Amino acid sequence: MLTLAPGLTYYPDYLNRPAQERLLQALREITRDAPLFTPRMPRTGKPFSVRMTNCGPLGWVSDVEGYRYQPMHPDTGRPWPAMPDQVLAAWDSLSGYSHPPDACLINFYEPSARMGLHQDKDEEEFAAPVVSLSLGDTALFRYGGLDRKDPTKSVRLRSGDAIVFGGPARLIYHGIDRLMAASSDLLPQGGRLNLTLRKVGKPL
Repeated sequence: MLTLAPGLTYYPDYLNRPAQERLLQALREITRDAPLFTPRMPRTGKPFSVRMTNCGPLGWVSDVEGYRYQPMHPDTGRPWPAMPDQVLAAWDSLSGYSHPPDACLINFYEPSARMGLHQDKDEEEFAAPVVSLSLGDTALFRYGGLDRKDPTKSVRLRSGDAIVFGGPARLIYHGIDRLMAASSDLLPQGGRLNLTLRKVGKPL
């Protein structure tokens, strides 16, 4: 466990190889029911370079109408699949939060994909952290402060690593600059899967 900044905690090798393989199999089952889709930027409709899907009661989507959480897949209209027990166990062990997550966003990065600096701020409950799990190729993860212009640092997130944004780091800007091609053999086609677990609404 390494503290990268107040509230930003990095867990190298959180998932060992057998655990990564189990999670990958669970994600394959999820994507059969809730296929990966290409989100688009609000207003402009420009496609993201990542594809995504979700599991859990709610899923995060983005299209010309804006960013939001909704209970159904935007293409199939079906409810999102349930979160695997392994994902819920990771939340329980890492989040320090007493209520379960509402959403698990699953991003798939092709080898050339990236994610610009952004904040995770579409939730109502900022007292809960965001828990992130990485599978596949190593990613250069960049993080800064609460202002987009704040200085940034970088860390390499490898397959099996976890990182938690909480407390003063809950709304920091962060992104993925690039992937290190062929740095993992977990995904036969290469690329990276990233899961982010979120508590969306305030607990009742």
